[in-house]
Amino acid sequence: MIYTVTLNPSIDYHIWLSALSQGTIHEAQKEWKVAGGKGINVSKVLRALGEDSTALGFVGGFTGVFIQQQIEQAGIAHQFIRIQHDSRINVKIKAENETDISGVSPPVPEEALERLFAQIDRLQSGDYLVLAGSIPKSLPADIYQMMMQRLRGKGVRIFLDAKGQALKNGLAEEPFLIKPNHHELGELYGVTIATPAEAIEWGRKALQMGAQNVIVSMAGQGAVFVNQNEAYTARIPQRKPINSIGAGDSMVAGFLYALTRGMNNEAAFRFAVAAGSTTALSEGFCTLEKIEAFMQDVTISVIS
Repeated sequence: MIYTVTLNPSIDYHIWLSALSQGTIHEAQKEWKVAGGKGINVSKVLRALGEDSTALGFVGGFTGVFIQQQIEQAGIAHQFIRIQHDSRINVKIKAENETDISGVSPPVPEEALERLFAQIDRLQSGDYLVLAGSIPKSLPADIYQMMMQRLRGKGVRIFLDAKGQALKNGLAEEPFLIKPNHHELGELYGVTIATPAEAIEWGRKALQMGAQNVIVSMAGQGAVFVNQNEAYTARIPQRKPINSIGAGDSMVAGFLYALTRGMNNEAAFRFAVAAGSTTALSEGFCTLEKIEAFMQDVTISVIS
């Protein structure tokens, strides 16, 4: 079974404007409200591809009701834990450029955290666990590492999509896959990563720190994949992205989906890159049809 954890889910409120100016009143051309959060996005993409998962995390208040309703309407199973305070609202303004405003995270009480730990403890060998997204300030900064430690030796494959200290802490627990972008990987080591070759070099450093597989997304430069035995780069056609929300989550979901279908790492990487790219080129998430059509445009190179 596949489980996704979103500690900090949200309503993502998308607003389209002809232009954005400070100190004036704007009339939106279009708006769109959707349940968000990186783990939730992974579950959504998996559902679109025909793969079941169970979404875990905390939801609260009237915003939490909306998030839960959206997940249920999408046909995604969940075991959300209710908390008192409202889940956050993130604002995504689409004008000349895309501007994001992240809402305030609700406090998560100790009792709710213990209930989540109890859910994690029930995972079994052969399960997949996706730990993705930001951590509310009320929770320990090493919360992902704590969850991974509870599963040590159980045979659960853990996908970790985090950044900063949360990523650094989690590497010690040997996650099956990490998927930073090149900025997040560079931040981990205090360097600037500007090319696929540099991403491979520093991705291999992450292998030394514990990761089993590493995908580094590089926006218009494609992506790289490395593990102890393989290294690949993926190049994609230069096209103007429409949407940056969920592209990385689609890569995670795409790689996971491909593995469950028995694809080898190279094929799974190609599928993942196509998933992330077609989400970036759409107003919504990728679909299986869009991915399959785009895969022929992904150029994979083997790196020695």
